[in-house]
Amino acid sequence: MRRMQNVGVIGLGLMGKPMASNLLKAGFKVTVFNRSRPAMDALAAEGATVAASPAEVGRASDVVITMVPDSPDVDAVLLGPDGVCSGARPGTLLIDMSTIAPAAARRIHDAVTAKGFRMLDAPVSGGDVGAKAGTLSIMAGGTSEDFERARPVFEAMGKTLTLCGPAGAGQLVKACNQIVGALVLNAVAEAIVFGRAAGVDPDIMIRVLQGGVAATRAMEVRGARMAKGDFAPGFKVAHHLKDLRIAMDEAKAHGLTLPSTSRVADMFAALVGEGNGTLDNSSMLTVIERMAGAAPAART
Repeated sequence: MRRMQNVGVIGLGLMGKPMASNLLKAGFKVTVFNRSRPAMDALAAEGATVAASPAEVGRASDVVITMVPDSPDVDAVLLGPDGVCSGARPGTLLIDMSTIAPAAARRIHDAVTAKGFRMLDAPVSGGDVGAKAGTLSIMAGGTSEDFERARPVFEAMGKTLTLCGPAGAGQLVKACNQIVGALVLNAVAEAIVFGRAAGVDPDIMIRVLQGGVAATRAMEVRGARMAKGDFAPGFKVAHHLKDLRIAMDEAKAHGLTLPSTSRVADMFAALVGEGNGTLDNSSMLTVIERMAGAAPAART
């Protein structure tokens, strides 16, 4: 029987913390690091080992997962002076599950493999609900050998596990995912605003639509909360805006424009500009209400 791998997890936010918890439940020895202490303490109570630095996580681990906000954070925790690569053994598999630009993923991949490490970019879809349930969709870029090595780790966190192509391919597919997610939220928000103004109970509308061709995962996990004005994250507006900008930059590099994506990105940018970047991305509903001239629903 193959030895159970020691797994490090760096970045214990809304996604990283439940992902680490699911690794512990699956029987992995897990070492964690985070910039703030409470999430580390909570995982320590579940059996995780707390590290003092990314380098210490690297020394303790066969596989290291990073789940941090953006490419500068990935650079810092992997390649910084006290980063994972300064402590890990050659051959350690580094799996970046953050959402960053494909070009950045390829650059970081080249930098760490030049130092003797292995790497996958493996962003996820499913939000905090999927992270807690262990049902994430994981889209990876890298070699098939590294993907198969990571499979037991991925199986503890997700249900749909796909090797999308070489380094950076996981991030390209994630950019597509973020486009669809944003536009679906826009459609759900408009349906709620229209239905409510026309006298339809949003809860009834959502239940009916979920039984037909309009059914979406976004409406399943966010629709009822949107109807109630509950915008606790979830997935923060500022993070989704960052992801859409990644998609638009990548499209521009291919000579493309994404008109609907640009429009929704402007809505997210307006929310960030108002100081609401930490709300759930479903708070797009409030922008739709203003644009439609509809009375805002009661907020919770």
